[in-house]
Amino acid sequence: MSATSLTEQDIEFLRRPLHGFLSVAAGPLPPQPRPVWFEVTDEGTIQLFTGPDTLKVRRLRRDPRASIVVAAPVGERERWVSVAGRTTVEPDGGRDLCARLFARYWDLADLARAEELAGMLAEDWVRVVIHPQTVRRFLN
Repeated sequence: MSATSLTEQDIEFLRRPLHGFLSVAAGPLPPQPRPVWFEVTDEGTIQLFTGPDTLKVRRLRRDPRASIVVAAPVGERERWVSVAGRTTVEPDGGRDLCARLFARYWDLADLARAEELAGMLAEDWVRVVIHPQTVRRFLN
């Protein structure tokens, strides 16, 4: 099934702490997806944080198309959602997103994890926002 926006079921699925696999259009052929932490927004976009000078940001500035695929973990029924669209690189909100995602994916009661987050928050971050143009899904 293909659509241009996320359904409520998609959003519920994407709010779980799952890894997404990001591919950018200006990358190598064949594409080489990278695992990323991400967040789905109330507006139906997908966002992640990264350094302002990373290779993915440089590629997205040349060609703003990207996709992310998120799949259910082993042991669950097969399910995945794929979102492709144009991206924007936002200079604001990167640190806040970093903090939210660390809390989502890691137990910050673990001192080592909390210290790593503190170190990360001292760095500069941007938000990469994927604005869905094509959404595909499989629900089994």
